Amino acid sequence: MPRRRRQARGAVGDAVSDIPAAFDSLQVRLGHRFAQVDLLGRALTHKSFGAHNNERLEFLGDAVLSAAISGLLFEHFGQSGEGDLTRVRAHLVREEMLHRLALDLGLPALLRLSEGEARSGGARRPSILADAVEALIAAVYLDGGFASAQALVERLFTPLVASTAAEAWTRDPKTELQEWLQARRQPVPGYRIESTRGRQHEQMFTVVCSIPSRSLEVRGEGRSRRAAEQEAARAALATLKPDETERP
Repeated sequence: MPRRRRQARGAVGDAVSDIPAAFDSLQVRLGHRFAQVDLLGRALTHKSFGAHNNERLEFLGDAVLSAAISGLLFEHFGQSGEGDLTRVRAHLVREEMLHRLALDLGLPALLRLSEGEARSGGARRPSILADAVEALIAAVYLDGGFASAQALVERLFTPLVASTAAEAWTRDPKTELQEWLQARRQPVPGYRIESTRGRQHEQMFTVVCSIPSRSLEVRGEGRSRRAAEQEAARAALATLKPDETERP
């Protein structure tokens, strides 16, 4: 049987005992050895598991991540303006990126979920995994201070900055569509979910993008609401731009 290490009741008030040996390898991957291992257990505990879960840590981690990423981008892109840096930051901290990091860290096997949530595929759900990454960042912050959290963010995100920065400099379709309409003094578009299908952790969203000033409604599909909205905005741009070009 794998070695298990007991941890006393932590300062946060929940008894996180029998910490699995797998947590040891996670700490190696994080590059941070927890003095308060209960924080690590809390960060990996979904709200379905009980009252002592990672929701508050996720809230804190979102803010810590934003600050740390801002510093990282400030150092990497010293000549870039605020708008560009904001766009790249949003690109890096979106759910898709955090989900990717969670998989790289092996979090699906470590999450603490209720039996029902586990049966429904919660350990692979992007939103749950993304939240766990933010909670881990908060746990490192509480355990070792901002410098430790910043070092973790740099380890996790520096490769992503290098590999995805070029993509991030390009305006996303929703932003481009909004700016295109505003430049023509027209109201911003509206988005609504028309339908969802598939199992809960493999859902496909259909979103309608409505532009009343142009009497236009277009649809987009994606694995998340955000992705579907982007596809709908892309379809709207594909309709609007050629239409304007063809006008006399």
